[in-house]
Amino acid sequence: MEGLIGKKLGMSQIFTEDGKAVPVTVIEAGPCFVTQIKTMDRDGYAAVQLGFDEKKQKHTTKPLSGHFEKAEVAPQRILREVSVDTSEEYKMGQVYGPDVFSNGELVDVTGVSKGKGFQGVVKRYNFRGGDKTRGQSDRWRAPGSIGQSASPSRVFKGTRMGGRMGGKQKTVKNLQVVGVDTERNLLLIQGAVPGHIDGYVLIKRA
Repeated sequence: MEGLIGKKLGMSQIFTEDGKAVPVTVIEAGPCFVTQIKTMDRDGYAAVQLGFDEKKQKHTTKPLSGHFEKAEVAPQRILREVSVDTSEEYKMGQVYGPDVFSNGELVDVTGVSKGKGFQGVVKRYNFRGGDKTRGQSDRWRAPGSIGQSASPSRVFKGTRMGGRMGGKQKTVKNLQVVGVDTERNLLLIQGAVPGHIDGYVLIKRA
């Protein structure tokens, strides 16, 4: 299996043998159930659909209920596809946990970054702001001129201005797995991953 769905539980730290503190993100990775298998013959590509985080039957639509019954698994809250070289070795209802990965392995983690609402250019793009001199009382965090006058009389697309920040899908690549707890289905990944606590992430082999 090339990937897993997980839930970000928060951050902690572990200590190496030489006494260095390593910041880690704790992720509940699994159990993930195989809910659908895509084949080259039928679908044109090989992939495995995984389900994660069981939910109540009454909160599941009838089409999805049938989908899960076909795979003989309980209703799952999150469904994601993981590409595989060949789908012949997988079976419906198979269960995967954090032991898919091993210590020292590099992974790519995809999640939705924290939404920060409407923000100005200092926070959003690290503008330095205006000079704090000469009687400026309200321009310290302003963007300044954007350079448009009679020509071209418009704002170019992509101009860095204030706007909504965060809440977008982000992938952090080449993070190292530093701990695998199969009993509690936990993965310890060195560094930070996108998203808030209890946010869902997709962990793929780098």
